[in-house]
Amino acid sequence: MMIRILSIWLFAASTIAAPVWAQSKRPNILWLSVEDMSPHLGSYGERLIATPNLDKLAARAIRYTNAFTAAGVCAPSRNAIITGRMQTSNGGHNMRTLNNTYPEQTGLPKSYSVVMPEDVRPLPEYLRAAGYWCTNNAKSDYQFEDGPTYWDQNGNKAHYLNRPAGMPFFAVFNSNITHESQVWERRNRPLRVDPAKVTVPPIWPDTDSVRLDMARFLTNVSEMDDWVGERLNELEASGEMENTIIMFWSDHGDGLPWFKREITDRGIRVPLMISLPERKSGVDAQLISSIDWAPTVLSLAGIRPPASMKGRAFLGKYVDPNPRNYVFAARDRLDSHYDRVRSVHDGRFQYLRNEYPDLPYYMDLTYRRQQASMRDILRLRDAGRLDSVQLRWFLPKGRREELYDVQQDPWQLHDLSGDPAYSTELNRLRSAYNDWQERVPDLGAVNEKELIARWWGGAAAPPRTADPQIVHKWRRIELSCTTPGASIGYRFLRPGDSTGRWEVYKGPIGPVEGRVLEVVAHRSGYRTSAVVRDRQ
Repeated sequence: MMIRILSIWLFAASTIAAPVWAQSKRPNILWLSVEDMSPHLGSYGERLIATPNLDKLAARAIRYTNAFTAAGVCAPSRNAIITGRMQTSNGGHNMRTLNNTYPEQTGLPKSYSVVMPEDVRPLPEYLRAAGYWCTNNAKSDYQFEDGPTYWDQNGNKAHYLNRPAGMPFFAVFNSNITHESQVWERRNRPLRVDPAKVTVPPIWPDTDSVRLDMARFLTNVSEMDDWVGERLNELEASGEMENTIIMFWSDHGDGLPWFKREITDRGIRVPLMISLPERKSGVDAQLISSIDWAPTVLSLAGIRPPASMKGRAFLGKYVDPNPRNYVFAARDRLDSHYDRVRSVHDGRFQYLRNEYPDLPYYMDLTYRRQQASMRDILRLRDAGRLDSVQLRWFLPKGRREELYDVQQDPWQLHDLSGDPAYSTELNRLRSAYNDWQERVPDLGAVNEKELIARWWGGAAAPPRTADPQIVHKWRRIELSCTTPGASIGYRFLRPGDSTGRWEVYKGPIGPVEGRVLEVVAHRSGYRTSAVVRDRQ
């Protein structure tokens, strides 16, 4: 097999003369991510709760009103976010692949890591190669195991304050306060919202449990705003506020029944705010997909997004000149249940393609039945006491195509796909869907067990990344790995040292006198290679 010299995928050849971060001043980038939350913020029109910290951030930020995630559930959505690609093209579309809690029902491994295409790396690896200190605190729900070249720190102690002095950072902080589970786990905490004051949407029955869960969820949003205030105060105290780009976002819509896990508008429309050091502010209604966030971060850092990222940079040096006309979303396996639905959204009209029209919209997932409102809805369903709108969730879809005018019909109760007056919109969005399917691989069409067998070559366990090879050429050292798609990390250690920062290999390096060179290789979804040592 030809040895692949991994110096071409990111940068031209370089030496270790000076750290990249010491050569140019780059902005810091702070991601504040939250879970399971539609735009329930004061700046987006929410009136039942106060979100003063996020409202303050919104006053100095660009607030996007048409931002959508690629899935209505966390792990597939986060796979798309961190790679800048649709999760369906990565193989990260099923919920979830790591720590699968239903192997008996699905026949799948207890846990498997997605083997992404050879040219795909997660966002932090590109930033680390450019000299950024990258941390993830603390949710790692990206559908693949951590690799040595991905993060400098990953866990509940990961922090930009731990970086070497003067080094720019990319730091992710995730709050689970708004997560679906917190509706029942925080049920006995004081409420900041009166259940009598919530407006129950037509898709739910008006019961005490429904009102209480709505009030609990909005209270959680208010408490999440406190968490944001803590993160912003921490940044201010560090002295880095004026050189930091702040991005606030949610991974998908509300963690409530018939919101989360759906790819209708309410399941994928999210808040997105970006604060730039120059304090540019305002409202932007352009269509944004969550696969656009990674290339936009690179663009803001002055790094050209790689061709493997299919999202579009909408800020920074490398803004894509072609604005979006559509955003896409996908729904596949959820826990122990399979489905396959795709979505095309243009900001007003949404088209849904149901590959299994005989299945109901509802999936009877064990996890969601922990929510009192969900149990109440099921009780009323079984008693025949849901109205026709509320009962629709439990009926077979009955159609392959659906079309909705989200502006006129925000709860998407009136399917327009059979209305001749909307045939032009139906044909346009259907054509956009067909074009997307032709351009972008959709691994949702592949049986999940077959997909794993392909990745693992039919073996019972994932392949192991080949050990890296070290070649000395004059006063330069070249590193390589025979595993296609592998990333290489290296570090120079003093004798007796056993830990150190893995640098991302991007070209020939120079030796360091008196240091021991350690090299490791890793491909997403494979087991990591052995660490190879080379004494100078």
